[in-house]
Amino acid sequence: MKALHIAATGMSAQQMRVDTISNNLANMSTSGYNARRAEFADLHYQQFARAGSINAADGTVLPTGIQLGLGVRPAAVSMLIQQGALAQTNGDLDIAIEGKGFLSVTLPDGQAAFTRDGAMKRTGDGLIVNSEGFEVTPGIVIPNDARAISINAEGEIYAYFTGQVQPQLLGQLTLTGFANEKGLEAIGSNLFLETEASGPGFDAAPGTDGLGTVRQGYLEESSVDPVREMTELIKAQRGYELNSKVITAVDQMMGATTQVR
Repeated sequence: MKALHIAATGMSAQQMRVDTISNNLANMSTSGYNARRAEFADLHYQQFARAGSINAADGTVLPTGIQLGLGVRPAAVSMLIQQGALAQTNGDLDIAIEGKGFLSVTLPDGQAAFTRDGAMKRTGDGLIVNSEGFEVTPGIVIPNDARAISINAEGEIYAYFTGQVQPQLLGQLTLTGFANEKGLEAIGSNLFLETEASGPGFDAAPGTDGLGTVRQGYLEESSVDPVREMTELIKAQRGYELNSKVITAVDQMMGATTQVR
């Protein structure tokens, strides 16, 4: 019976849905994380009679056809682009992006990666890096004798030195925007890579070209909504149970068939 295989695709789909939900819940405390949603599509249809075909018995046109669906398949796991809440940390190198855009970092192989995790650090040489130690681009060095730094909404970084009234401009952070942010490839560690689907990134100062501004002393929280995730989890569990009941019913029907004498 086809129902066995059809129900099995349904169980696999619900399992993937649960996997996606569990990843969302696991990252509900990850800075700058956007929740994912599993999306599905129906499989091919077996055609027994096409709609609009001629009925051989009386020559009438069939108003509807006879098509049997063969199950479901994963279509995508898409990222829900939502602004997360801002949590105050008071860290001088913590910044939250309000609006669109990503910070850019340089990976050890020279490739550019992008993140909304604004928890930046400084190396022993004063270079600004992310939590993984990757250099934030453009490269900005904070002098060792700077007693404080300030980052404004446009990403300009100023350093205050003892004995000087006016702060010194060290550089300006830039943000990178994409035509299709959902097309970015996640590689872990809060990082994304540019893909053909995302389109090429464009760099601009915060607050320009449709990109967001930055706020010092804050981090963007995960956009995961625990209540919504729990609701989705219950629906996925019920979907899995219903598909398993179909398999049980088919098994009982096959058992009844073998007992016929």
